[in-house]
Amino acid sequence: MNLDFSAEPLFSWYVLLLLVSGILMVAIGAVNFGGLSGGWRAFNVIAGLAFVGYGIYLGFIFEGGSYLILFKAFILPVAMIFNFVRSLVGRSRTQPAQAPAQQNQVG
Repeated sequence: MNLDFSAEPLFSWYVLLLLVSGILMVAIGAVNFGGLSGGWRAFNVIAGLAFVGYGIYLGFIFEGGSYLILFKAFILPVAMIFNFVRSLVGRSRTQPAQAPAQQNQVG
């Protein structure tokens, strides 16, 4: 395992953030909590798997040398979570308006 917070804190935190953000993105895409479209859900899963894969590579397989710090690894999860929350809020606003219309049709 390549994680050593005392010797290489930046590298270790980067690997940890890659793994956490990747897992969150996969969870958001895999479970249909909100009103995300199929394309956004697929993008979340694919990007999340890429982050987790790179995190696993750096944390367990990487043997030293140079590595690439992707600043998108910090920005993209925030954007995906923002989009997810926005879709949840939009969905909660439309549901109460639809509920009375359905009740009138039944009776």
